[in-house]
Amino acid sequence: MENVRATSEGLLKLRPNERPFVLTRAAYAGTQRYAATWTGDNVSTWNHLNMSTPMLLSMGISGYGLVGDDIGGFAGTPTPDLLTRWIEVGAFNPIYRDHTTKGSGDQEPWVHGPVHEAIRKHFIEERYKLLPYVYTSVEEMSRTGIPLMRPLFLEYPQSPEFFDDDREFMFGHDIFVSPVTTEMLDVKAIQLPPGIWFDYWTGEKSSDKELKRLAPALDQIPVYVRAGAIVPRQPLVQSTSEMPVGPLELRVYPGSDCKGSLYADDGHSLNYERGEFLRVSYACQTGANSVKVTSTIDKDGYKPWWSAAEITLYGMNTAPKSVRVGDATIHEWRYDSAQHAVVFEIPDAKSNWTAEVVF
Repeated sequence: MENVRATSEGLLKLRPNERPFVLTRAAYAGTQRYAATWTGDNVSTWNHLNMSTPMLLSMGISGYGLVGDDIGGFAGTPTPDLLTRWIEVGAFNPIYRDHTTKGSGDQEPWVHGPVHEAIRKHFIEERYKLLPYVYTSVEEMSRTGIPLMRPLFLEYPQSPEFFDDDREFMFGHDIFVSPVTTEMLDVKAIQLPPGIWFDYWTGEKSSDKELKRLAPALDQIPVYVRAGAIVPRQPLVQSTSEMPVGPLELRVYPGSDCKGSLYADDGHSLNYERGEFLRVSYACQTGANSVKVTSTIDKDGYKPWWSAAEITLYGMNTAPKSVRVGDATIHEWRYDSAQHAVVFEIPDAKSNWTAEVVF
């Protein structure tokens, strides 16, 4: 711990206004103040993939939330299916790093042919699209200590049936992940937490009352979003240093206690300590024949990359009669019947706004 503290403080001395990033394997209680960590030299086996989730969850609730494991395993060479499954679940881990030792087989995402490459590419790209949600959740973690990757009992302490579940987890407050960590073809039984849930990939609505029995194909991992969530996403980029082009995307899943948030700063400097950051609160209300979505700027100290926002409103069984933004009726909207979603754009999303969809 003293080693990483000295490293962190030394970097700050050399570059006083740049955030240091230190990654350490050996650590002690309190080291999370100075460094991120990973789970050490794991092995390219299904057993170690299966062990990764409970290890990362345990680290998170012990106060060490910025953690990951070596995707694909450090020692040995993963089979094609194992590497693909590990890349899938890794997209929903705090640190997402494919890493292996010298002398092992190649395990870059593009090895093992076009089928595996396409699946891996899809999940890596999904991680980039989710960066606004990830960054917002990690900023929350830095203030509250609540980890990005959470055991179910942390979000649902009133449900003892989840107390022993260390294989599934919440990714932030709103996203439920049930990773596939076995090469067996058995049917996977999934018990959703209390409430209504939307399939992250298809928009299909489900209830916790139904026990889901799935046999996920190699390109599938069960991921659900709670009803009442508003999830910020961004257009695809190829690097965190690349500026996204296009509108901010807000996925709105109507339900009770419907809310979401967005935090943004420059990502590099310590200027956020001087108030140079953006914080936005979102909410939605469902009426008898309408859904209203609102955005409130809580702190306007940083200019984001986006000016417009694309709203995707899920759970809509019919096309709307009208869509209004403020006092103006907008006519450029579309209804996605496959995902039961209404999609429209807020032209000026950097100010407070209200949108109403009437059915």
